[in-house]
Amino acid sequence: MPWRHVLLVAWFLAFGATAAAQSARRLSILQAEERRAPTARDLAILRAGARGRDGANALIAVRALGRLERPALISSILPLLRHSLPEVRAEAANAVGQAAEGWKNVPAAGVDPAARALEARLAVEDVAAVRAAIYETLGRLPYTPDQARRIERTLLEELGRRPSVSDRLGIADGLDVLVRRQRALGPPSADLVATLNDLATPRPAEATAGARVRRLALEALITTAAADDRVIQSAAADPDAQMRRLAMRAAAMPAPERGEAAAAVLTAGLADVAPMVRLEAVSGLRARLGDEACAALIGALKDRDTHVNLSALDQLAACGASPDAVAALERTVNDLSAAGSPRGWHRAAHALVALASAMPERATVALPQFLGSSIWQLRMYAARAAAALNNRAALEKLAADANDNVCEAAIEGLANTAGHAGDRIFIAALARPGHQVQRAAALALAGTSATEAVPALKSALQRLLVEGIDNSHDARAAIGGTLTALGARVPAPKISGNPRPSDLNTTDLRRLASPRARITIAGVGSFEIALFTREAPATVLRFARLAEAGYYNGLTFHRIVPNLAIQGGSPGANEYIGDAWFMRDEVGLWPHVRGAIGISTRGRDTGDAQIFINTVDNPRFDHEYTVFAQVLNGIEFVDLILEGDVIDTIEIIP
Repeated sequence: MPWRHVLLVAWFLAFGATAAAQSARRLSILQAEERRAPTARDLAILRAGARGRDGANALIAVRALGRLERPALISSILPLLRHSLPEVRAEAANAVGQAAEGWKNVPAAGVDPAARALEARLAVEDVAAVRAAIYETLGRLPYTPDQARRIERTLLEELGRRPSVSDRLGIADGLDVLVRRQRALGPPSADLVATLNDLATPRPAEATAGARVRRLALEALITTAAADDRVIQSAAADPDAQMRRLAMRAAAMPAPERGEAAAAVLTAGLADVAPMVRLEAVSGLRARLGDEACAALIGALKDRDTHVNLSALDQLAACGASPDAVAALERTVNDLSAAGSPRGWHRAAHALVALASAMPERATVALPQFLGSSIWQLRMYAARAAAALNNRAALEKLAADANDNVCEAAIEGLANTAGHAGDRIFIAALARPGHQVQRAAALALAGTSATEAVPALKSALQRLLVEGIDNSHDARAAIGGTLTALGARVPAPKISGNPRPSDLNTTDLRRLASPRARITIAGVGSFEIALFTREAPATVLRFARLAEAGYYNGLTFHRIVPNLAIQGGSPGANEYIGDAWFMRDEVGLWPHVRGAIGISTRGRDTGDAQIFINTVDNPRFDHEYTVFAQVLNGIEFVDLILEGDVIDTIEIIP
């Protein structure tokens, strides 16, 4: 073999050994993060990774240190603000903000040194993306009033120095979160309001590029109730649909001096080309116009978008004084011709609940046909209507329904209408398998004097402990809380099951280095998503494993909150039943913009593989929920998804 070939082979072998060692170190960092670094050894792995020469490992390690949410680790993170790679510096800035979450939004002695270190880095940082991460983190920290005012001045001064869209986006992000977290401190300063109004106004050359800047600024103005007529009218004519949507929100806010101007904005919004704008206008009409809105709401029942129809039906609940509105609700309630189709039951269900408030006696007449429906969703909405009608007999009937979601809705309604007169039913419900029913029954039994309650609660809790899965957490917490309040001894909260093994492995991390997935919804269409393995590796691997096993096939989107998000992937079609084992959060820099896909949780590290898709920008979700994917194409099909729509398949495309 020629000597050049020998050298080449030796180089490849050395390179392969180095790459393998780096890959092994990377996996050890990810596994230490997944364990939440409970030991000194785990922390040593993360700190060594952050200090190491490998930039990719340093990025992962500093991000992991932040995700532990331990303020004491900020001192280990701050040196990474000087790293040679800008992506590591950006992650370090974000990690400071995430570690500060451990202060639970209470000002602490370490906040000021952390903020000043970030401000010092701004003075020398030459990469706009890094500065943007610093701006946002500066807005996130838990300040005293004086500290908050200083940070506000810093951000406003930076805005004068940094005219680029990227800098303005980071500053708008920082100001939005600062306003949201510090609103208890009192009204915003005049300078801040003026700056936000300026940021919310379109610049001719940045109609598209600056859209997120304008949205964040208007979000902050809405939070502070400081959006004036000029900016609302400007936003209502903005080329960006989300800005026009936010204009509807701002116009609907209580501010008597707006009067006819705000009403005109909302009325014009009803004819907007974008459904999200029409939906927001429908939602705000009643707040702004009172009874005068009823005629417009009746007109919105003819809108071509189903979500706008359903929102208009919901709003008609307050239009009982309008004979036309009541007649429209009655017609919809009694038209069950399409209710047998998977996507045809929604209008009648929403109309029934609205009619129960608008004209109770007529809803009472219509209720029986829903009680006996073969469609469980109609029975669930019947339980909600029965609660509004104080119809105890209907609620008792539905509390014995075969479907646990119907039973849960009936128990919640019965607890509110009958109180402890329903204890016999609540105690019986504790024996049902659905976690949501067990939780609702336990909450309903709080304060009971029934002697049978404590044994039944203990028995239900013991079954859950023996079952030994994470996903029963909410039911166990509710049962334990009620037992404690009743003076009963509660078993240790630890469950008997073994921790689930990690999904993390080098083979799948390589295979899914840059994957996509295709989600097909029955009767709706398909959309493709990009999976963020680098940002959320544990989440992507769990999602991919479940998808490839067919776990999601046949499950539904059970929770639809228009102009917010849609949620699905529960075997029980509800909040409280998902994959048995919790997954850890992997919150990061990717924002909750329209089309971002996250993991639903009810507290830190409680994800059970239920997913949600943001249908609009939701900046208040940033750093609270994991983002593990983004819709690439087909967002129009996401917009069409209704409650109960079925996931046909999720295909992973490596």
